[in-house]
Amino acid sequence: MMDVHGYANYFERMGPLLVLWLAVCLSGTWAVDRGNFKTCDQSAFCKRQRALKPGQSPYRALLETLELTNTKLTLQLINDNNKVRLLLELYRLQGNMTRVKINELKPLKPRFEVPDVLINDPPTEPLSLLSQDENGVVLSLGADSQRLIVSAKPFRLDIMEGREVLLSLNSRGLLAFEHLRIRKDTQVDPEGTEKKEETDAANEPAGGEEEETVKEDEKVEDGMWEETFKSHKDSKPNGPSSISLDFSLPGVENVYGIPEHADSLKLKTTDGGDPYRLFNLDVFQYEVFNPMALYGAIPVMLSHSAQRTMGIFWLNAAETWVDISSNTAGKTVFGQMLDYVQGSSETPQTDVRWISESGIIDVFIMLGPTPTDVFSQYASLTGTQAFPPLSSLAYHQCRWNYNDQEDVAAVDQGFDEHDIPYDFIWLDIEHTDGKRYFTWDPHKFPQPKDMLQGLVDKRRKMVTIVDPHIKVDSNYKIHNEIRSKGFYVKNKDGGDYEGWCWPGNSGYPDFTNPEMRAWWASMFAYDQYEGSMENMYTWNDMNEPSVFNGPEVTMHKDALHGKWENRDLHNLYGLYVQRATAEGLIERSGGVERPFVLTRAFFAGSQRYGAVWTGDNAAEWDHLKISIPMCLSLGLVGVSFCGADVGGFFKSPSTELLVRWYQTGAYQPFFRAHAHLDTPRREPWLFGPENTALIREAVRQRYALLPYWYQLFYHAHHTGQPVMRPLWVEYPQDTATFSMDDQFLLGKDLLVHPVTEEGARGVTAYLPGKGEVWFDVHTFQKHNGAQNLYIPVTMSSIPVFQRGGSIIPRKARVRRSSSCMEHDPYTLFVALSPKRFAQGELYIDDGHTFNFDKQKQFIHRRLSFANNALSSRNLAPGSQFTTPSWIEKIVILGASKPSKVTLKTPDGKESLLEFEFDASMSVLTLRKPGVNAGVDWTVVLQ
Repeated sequence: MMDVHGYANYFERMGPLLVLWLAVCLSGTWAVDRGNFKTCDQSAFCKRQRALKPGQSPYRALLETLELTNTKLTLQLINDNNKVRLLLELYRLQGNMTRVKINELKPLKPRFEVPDVLINDPPTEPLSLLSQDENGVVLSLGADSQRLIVSAKPFRLDIMEGREVLLSLNSRGLLAFEHLRIRKDTQVDPEGTEKKEETDAANEPAGGEEEETVKEDEKVEDGMWEETFKSHKDSKPNGPSSISLDFSLPGVENVYGIPEHADSLKLKTTDGGDPYRLFNLDVFQYEVFNPMALYGAIPVMLSHSAQRTMGIFWLNAAETWVDISSNTAGKTVFGQMLDYVQGSSETPQTDVRWISESGIIDVFIMLGPTPTDVFSQYASLTGTQAFPPLSSLAYHQCRWNYNDQEDVAAVDQGFDEHDIPYDFIWLDIEHTDGKRYFTWDPHKFPQPKDMLQGLVDKRRKMVTIVDPHIKVDSNYKIHNEIRSKGFYVKNKDGGDYEGWCWPGNSGYPDFTNPEMRAWWASMFAYDQYEGSMENMYTWNDMNEPSVFNGPEVTMHKDALHGKWENRDLHNLYGLYVQRATAEGLIERSGGVERPFVLTRAFFAGSQRYGAVWTGDNAAEWDHLKISIPMCLSLGLVGVSFCGADVGGFFKSPSTELLVRWYQTGAYQPFFRAHAHLDTPRREPWLFGPENTALIREAVRQRYALLPYWYQLFYHAHHTGQPVMRPLWVEYPQDTATFSMDDQFLLGKDLLVHPVTEEGARGVTAYLPGKGEVWFDVHTFQKHNGAQNLYIPVTMSSIPVFQRGGSIIPRKARVRRSSSCMEHDPYTLFVALSPKRFAQGELYIDDGHTFNFDKQKQFIHRRLSFANNALSSRNLAPGSQFTTPSWIEKIVILGASKPSKVTLKTPDGKESLLEFEFDASMSVLTLRKPGVNAGVDWTVVLQ
């Protein structure tokens, strides 16, 4: 929520020197100042690593050191240039994955290995040695003739299936491991000398190897032992420690993932420009189509071709840069046609290079082979999307800031007066007492429980912001307790690290400390967080962490989290903040209630703790468009609960843009409107009756679809499959879908093509699937698959299609909130395929507790249409749950007119159903089946 106006408004009272600092650092109104953020050339380790060009690797495998056990293979590598040895560990993991770890054989001190991201120690399967000679070893990976080949000189790994190379490591010779060393121009203490001797001993040759010792004449380059960016000095007490490894993907032209970047879904090559950067930063009003780092970092990349999908998970929490090159990039259309006509001998290939500032190489290679397999493989490592409360999938209303309790009541009443449903209203930082989190402004919010009770009475909820920067104030309980317990992050000299953020001078709790996280969680108890109630949830912002006067608006890398530098674990901070907050919301309910926590910063595994959003976007058409690939990218790497600020955070949207954004947001997983402090108010009814009606309709469409959304999140929680997904996930061999990111699928059965062009009078949607049919959900018109379809649009149009062969449950009675609709009846939309077959599901539970998991209290039913009969059957015979909801209506698309329709129930009763048939659209509507949604039943068409 940061921009120069916001800073100036807040800090103008804080003194002329600070205002001058802000003017210098944050120059440039309403736009990112690129000068505040490093390029690769300005990041010393990235510049050093990128200066290494592909060629023969200096590393070779010392085959005589090979050891093979039931769980892993270990092997030493030696760098022939400096004689430093590394330890390679190879694991074959269950589920068709391979893990590769590379560390110094015996470093001067331990190197950071990422904790808490993997949900368990991944189970292994035995590796078997197929052959070995002086050139390398061949290992069996089990399934489908998969083999792992270790070449000795130079060191290289190849994973093969039959004769096909799936993936190669270090094939371009870009493995580079900066070993820890003692600085030559400083006095070495005795302990350091002892460690040096230990390291030399570790690098002594194994039996049979010629005498080799570490060479200490390596060139010292700028930035290896200290680095300056603008006025900020990074002390680098451990010296250079960066790592790099290249991966080659033969036959691959399409790679995706590594969020968060405001860029296209298909990742671009980085030759001639900066690599993609993964380093959690507070970047206000970011630019689109830019590889700059943003708020979150998930070091997972997917590769996809018509033959195979694979994934690379680079488990490293330090600043990371990712280079992508391709042998087909840059070819003209004519050149590609020539290849096609003449027959190109060149196999397409994508090469990816990962560069991290510290830590070890720990990489998981997910071998697919299908997209679904890769999602399952990644979920087995880092967990699945948290199953959110049903209400959190509804509409959220937010701005920075609703002024006071009266303002909240007026906005709440405005939704009722204009018949627009909503579930959550949000309060930003101004609701607190002087930016002291866990407090309320005593003048503007004197009776928070009365305010919350007013929402409870309407079955609505609230979210308040709790940021992880704590005002340094001896009269503030939260600060005093954190300081007395020693829970703040420390500076390099051992004192509490302090920096500027919204409250002014702030401390930063060390969320990497489990004791700190437990204490933080305890602060959400109702007797600790005064004024809080069961219907109040939490938003963690600024948790990159944001430090206004820090380098790149974040924490100094030499700040200390226990014994580790921020340099080692920076990208984990946001995950830990969200985790501690989610655990607090669970604890306050005695472990009964599911939490809802929104975070801005995230890492691999953050999906286990709640939702994310795409940060401080702008009210521009390009930002509306980019919200689609940004959320698609997150879904591919486990984070399904994603959304963008509807309307754009900065600037003021035109009425047309605002309406189109509501129509798009209604079909994205997290649906929240949000706006900057300095923007005019934009509640949905402020733009005239006609536009209010358009926004109302978009929001109502969201509410009608909540049963389907909830079912998709239930599956995401159980399987790791994304809720919002690119078309190629469901049509993996259709090359036309590989670069598409202006339309998407919800589950596999709804296709959405938002209108994201100003003044658009039509869009061209691609309907995939040869032999399939798609039905317009508004007109019920049927269209064939495998075609580009031009769709004329008006301001009321939201092009959405239901796949033939699917059954989608909806609720037609839209009320003021999702909770008010809990026991309402269902309407089933059955879209028949050319084979006159359809399937779907219905999932129901209480919508907010963990009882679905702990006590198996849920309903999960299979809906099937075949042989002119529609039936509902139990998918979870061991579950226990009842619902008063019933089936109110059934709409069958692509139907023929029956002579009669009969309903059969488990008690053996049969009854005739009323029906209507629209011959012009082939739509059959069955009225009032009246059967309970949780029992077996069959409807027979005759």
